[in-house]
Amino acid sequence: MTKTVVLELRGKELILETGKMARQADGSVVARYGDTVVLATAVSSKTQREGIDFFPLTIDYQEKAYSAGKIPGGFFKREGRPNEKEVLTSRLIDRPIRPLFPKGFHSETQGIANVLSYGDENIADILGIIAVSAALHVSDIPFDGPVAAVRIGRVSGTFVINPDLKEIEVCDCNLVVAGTEDAVAMVEGGAQEMSEGDLLEAIDIAHAEIRKLCRMQNDFRAAAGKEKRTFSPPSVDENLKEAVSALALERIKEAITIPDKIQRQNVLDELLKEIIEKLNTPENDIAQGISAVFNNIEKNLVRNMILDHNVRADGRTPEKIRPITCEVGILPRTHGSALFIRGETQCLAVVTLGTSDDEQRIDSLEGESSKTFMLHYNFPPFSVGEVKPLRSPGRREIGHGNLAERALKAVMPAKTEFPYTVRIVSDVLESNGSSSMATVCGGTLALMDAGVPIKAPVAGIAMGLIKEGDKVVVLTDILGLEDHLGDMDFKVTGTENGITAFQMDTKIGGISREIMVHALEQARQGRIHILKKISETLAGPRENLASHAPRIYTMQIKQDKIRDVIGSGGKVIRGIIEQTGVKIDIDDSGLISIAATDGVSAQKAIDIINGIVAEAELGKIYLGKVKRIADFGAFVEILPGTDGLLHISQLSDKRVAKVTDEVKEGDEVLVKVIEIDKMGKIRLSRKEALREQGQKQA
Repeated sequence: MTKTVVLELRGKELILETGKMARQADGSVVARYGDTVVLATAVSSKTQREGIDFFPLTIDYQEKAYSAGKIPGGFFKREGRPNEKEVLTSRLIDRPIRPLFPKGFHSETQGIANVLSYGDENIADILGIIAVSAALHVSDIPFDGPVAAVRIGRVSGTFVINPDLKEIEVCDCNLVVAGTEDAVAMVEGGAQEMSEGDLLEAIDIAHAEIRKLCRMQNDFRAAAGKEKRTFSPPSVDENLKEAVSALALERIKEAITIPDKIQRQNVLDELLKEIIEKLNTPENDIAQGISAVFNNIEKNLVRNMILDHNVRADGRTPEKIRPITCEVGILPRTHGSALFIRGETQCLAVVTLGTSDDEQRIDSLEGESSKTFMLHYNFPPFSVGEVKPLRSPGRREIGHGNLAERALKAVMPAKTEFPYTVRIVSDVLESNGSSSMATVCGGTLALMDAGVPIKAPVAGIAMGLIKEGDKVVVLTDILGLEDHLGDMDFKVTGTENGITAFQMDTKIGGISREIMVHALEQARQGRIHILKKISETLAGPRENLASHAPRIYTMQIKQDKIRDVIGSGGKVIRGIIEQTGVKIDIDDSGLISIAATDGVSAQKAIDIINGIVAEAELGKIYLGKVKRIADFGAFVEILPGTDGLLHISQLSDKRVAKVTDEVKEGDEVLVKVIEIDKMGKIRLSRKEALREQGQKQA
C-alpha cells in the first residue's frame, strides 16, 4: 500500500512516497520536489559478515541521462562509470548516514539514490540524502536516524534555503548541511571569505529546516515503517580482555608516546603479533578477538591521554601545529611548483598554465559547461608505506581534490584578468594527517610561484575532537591516528579575511553549537599561523610568468566585428594564425585571447586584428589605396574592408578635368576623412591632406 507524507518548503511541496516503486528492497522511497524526482533504496544482508572490524556500507548516487531529456554521449550511448559529481554526491550521502548505524553491525548494506527526473531546483543531491535516510528509516534495517539535509546560500546578504540553479550563480556561499533533529552531523561547501560568525549563522538557519525534515521522516515511519530487525552487538569476552590488558596495557602506554609514526606503528604491530602468539592456539583461534581488544585499549589510552593530560601521541598540546617547511620553484621546467611539509605530511603541488584549448568540457544534466581551473589530488600508496596497485582516482582522492579546488577557486582571478586555463596537480609524497589541507597550502604556493595573480593566499587546517561525556578537547592539525580514533574531522580553509571552504564530519551523530564555535576559533588561529609561514616563503605572486609558460594577450573588439576577424569560413583568422604562428580564441562577447611563445608574434597578430577592426575617424589622415575610378572621383580603401569616396573636387587645389590625371587604380594616396554620414558613408579629401602635410613640413 502506498504511503505519502508532504512538507512545504519554499513554496513547493516536498513529497516522500513508499510502497509503489522498488518494493522488494528492504526500504524504498520516492522523493519529489518540483520537477526533481529521486528514487532511493536500502538493502541489508540478513547475516553478519565475518572476519571484519568495520561496517560494510556502500552508498551510490546515479544520475540518469533521461532524467533531463538527454541521450548520453560517446559510442555506447549508455551511462558508464560514475562522473565526478556522482562520486562527490555519493560521499555526501554516505558521511552523515554512516555514523547512525549501531556499533558492531557488520551486515553488508547498500543505499542507492537514482535521479529519475531533473529539474532546475538544484536539489537532487539534497533529495538523495533525505530519500536514502527515509528508505533506511522505514525499513527493518537497524538505523539510529533519521538524518536530513539542506543547501544554504547567501544572495545579497540574505541566506536562502535550497537556492535553485539561477540563485546559486549569484550566491557568495554554497553549503550543504546535514544532521539529526538534535545535532549537526556534516557540513560541506565553500564561500567567498566568509567570517566564522556568518558560517555559524548559516548552519543555525539550516539546522532549523533540518529539524522539520527529520520530524517529517518520523511521521513517515509512523505511517509506513517496518518493524526493525533485532540486533545485539557482539559481546566482549571479559577473560580475553583481562588477559590482553595484562600483557599489553603498560607497553601500549609506552608505544603511543613515540612521536615518529612509522616507528610507533612498528612497535604496536610487533606487540600485537607477540600477544597473538602467546594467547592464540590452533584449537581456539581468537586472533581477531585479540586484535579487537588490543585496538580498543590503544584507542582508549590515546583518548584518555588527551582528555586527562592534554598530551597527544606526538607530545604536542591540543592547539599546537607541527613544524612547517615550505619550498617553491623546485622543478625547473614546470610553470610553478611548491613542496609543503607539515610534520610527517608532505605535498608536492605543481601548476600548469594552458590556453582555452585546455579547458575541461563538462556535459552534465544542467547542460554543457567548461572549467578553466582544475585541481587533481593523488594519494600514491608509498605515501603511507604501503604496496598497492595504481588505479584511477578513488572516491577519497576525488573528494579531497574537490575540497582543495573549492578552497582555492575563491581567490582565483577572473578570466578577463588572467585568461589562462590553470591546472594544479597535488602529489602526496608522505601522509600522517590531512594531506588535503597540505594540498591547499602547497597549491597556494605553487600558484604564486607560477605568477597567477590570486586575490590572497589560502591556508587549510584540519581539526579533531575527543569527547567523553562532558569532557571535550578540540585538536588542531590532527594526526592520522587522531583522525582514526577521534570523534570529528573538521577542515577549514581560508585567507586572513575569511573562510573559502569548509568540511565537517562526525562519528558520534553530531556536535553541539558550543563545540563548533570553539573549533572554528581554534581553526582560525591555526590558519593565521600557517599563512604567516607561507608568506615567509613567498609573500605574493611572482611578477613574471615562468619562461616556459605560454603568453596570452587579450583584446576587446566590438561584437559586430567578430565576423570580420573570422572571415568567410574562417579564412581570415586562419590566415592570421598561419602568418604569425599564434593561437587565437574569440568568444561571443568579442574578447580575443592570443597565445604565443614570444611577444613579437603576439604583437604582429594584434596589429593585424587592429587593422581589421579599426574604424575611420573624422579628421584623421590615412595612406589609402585607390581601388576604383569613376567619372566623379575615386574610391580609396583607407582600412581593410573600409572604402571612402574621394570626389574629383577634393583631388587637388587646382581644377581637375579627369580623375585619372591625378590618380590611377593601385596608387597609394594621402587622404583626410572630412565626413562620415549617418549611413556610415565616408567622404575623403586629398587636397586637405596634402595641405595639412605641407603645413607640418613648413
